[in-house]
Amino acid sequence: MYSLARELLFKLSPETSHELSIDLIGAGGRLGLNALLTKSPTRLPTQVMGLQFANPVGLAAGLDKNGDAIDGFAQLGFGFVEIGTVTPRPQPGNPKPRLFRLPEADAVINRMGFNNLGVDHLLQRVRAAKFKGVLGINIGKNFDTPVERAVDDYLACLDKVYAHASYVTVNVSSPNTPGLRSLQFGDQLKALLEALRLRQEDLAQLHGKRVPLAIKIAPDMSDEETALVAAALVEAGMDAVIATNTTLSREGVEGLAHSDEAGGLSGAPVRDKSTHVVKVLAGELGGRLPIIAVGGITEGKHAAEKIAAGASLVQIYSGFIYKGPALIREAVDAIAALRK
Repeated sequence: MYSLARELLFKLSPETSHELSIDLIGAGGRLGLNALLTKSPTRLPTQVMGLQFANPVGLAAGLDKNGDAIDGFAQLGFGFVEIGTVTPRPQPGNPKPRLFRLPEADAVINRMGFNNLGVDHLLQRVRAAKFKGVLGINIGKNFDTPVERAVDDYLACLDKVYAHASYVTVNVSSPNTPGLRSLQFGDQLKALLEALRLRQEDLAQLHGKRVPLAIKIAPDMSDEETALVAAALVEAGMDAVIATNTTLSREGVEGLAHSDEAGGLSGAPVRDKSTHVVKVLAGELGGRLPIIAVGGITEGKHAAEKIAAGASLVQIYSGFIYKGPALIREAVDAIAALRK
């Protein structure tokens, strides 16, 4: 069924197809229909960050930026759902076209630029959702906020989403917001992490619960840079690291249509690069911090590879676009087989 739907959707422009898919998944969720469209994954309870996940396969941020289809995605079998990236104020993102399929490589290039309707709209959607499972909210900065003031945007978002999130992801690794990736390094990273941790402590007292913080990093750092980031996350008392975001590399898509478009590359070509970062992180962290792996999972075995590399959870984005809901069950089964 999904292969037919994909064939029809792929006749539309990528962004139109994306928006229509979110509308359909959201409508199906509101009507309770999505669970009828696919076989539910095997139950595989997993505890990470003090949270209980129905299974270790989640939806990565970026597909549902505004939280419009939370129930719909949950009904498809995801063990957790991450929405966003959301910014304090609404913003249109980069000029269109800004989303490109590379089907020969099971890949996507995007330069969306954190297009979203703002944190207040997202919270309206969260309040309207019936989903009671693990919900991650991914936060970022507005494009016109100077990098030196970025911490203000992250704290503003954290203040608003804290009470409504199971965990909060801090996105410092999108390649589509100028200067954002500089926040992954040195004094800027330490200052951001310290501010986040202090605000987390204040909010925990205010709301009577501690909501974990995860930091999402890029796949394009050297091993030495990744090791420095790992040390900074441990020192700052963060709760998890998500590896990885999209890559600026074009390795694996050379010569394909749209391969020279600016933006972040996701899907199969980033798989090995992402898994390598997971391995480096696992070696540096030594179990002190859980790793959520995302990048290039287009078959169930790829999810198991991420877990074997040291991840505790995995997330799917581009693989879902190309393979549909069946990939969720396939990934859960592969991880279950690995655990036996």
